[in-house]
Amino acid sequence: MSNKTSSHKAFTLIELLISISILSIMMVFLYKSYATLNRSNLIYKKEVQKLEKLKLKKKTLFLDFSVAKFQSVKIQHQEKQIDIVFMQTSNSVHRKYNPYVTYIIKNSKLYRLESLKELSYPLDVSSKFSVDKFGEVTRFRVFGSKDKASYIIDILFKNKEKILLKVRVLNEK
Repeated sequence: MSNKTSSHKAFTLIELLISISILSIMMVFLYKSYATLNRSNLIYKKEVQKLEKLKLKKKTLFLDFSVAKFQSVKIQHQEKQIDIVFMQTSNSVHRKYNPYVTYIIKNSKLYRLESLKELSYPLDVSSKFSVDKFGEVTRFRVFGSKDKASYIIDILFKNKEKILLKVRVLNEK
């Protein structure tokens, strides 16, 4: 005598194996997409950091030249593609009051020197200054207008980044 009312509904072993296989394949694809997303986020993060560094360099250059003391910017042409710039400005990265700033290239690297005393080239061994490295450059040129009211700054970095700024001095006379 068979009991037709009591039927056991359960998964067979084959059904369980198939569902586990499908689930594992889905998990592999989800993990691959997650790993790809993390890699692309790292790439974007590095690019954003590069852009932020370039923006900070531009901001520093702009502020140095735009709030430079009247007639204080002196440009020395060293080579065809390299200038040295001396100035006194109100902009300070290192919390100095009206610092003297020098942009100089040493071993193809552009440096910004900030000092409380005026610097000259070649630098004196006893000079005290704070140093900021702008990066490796192939060109650093600064062109001033005849009235020294505006400047064009042209920088080409070795990694092919460029900065080309036209800056008008804000505190003339």
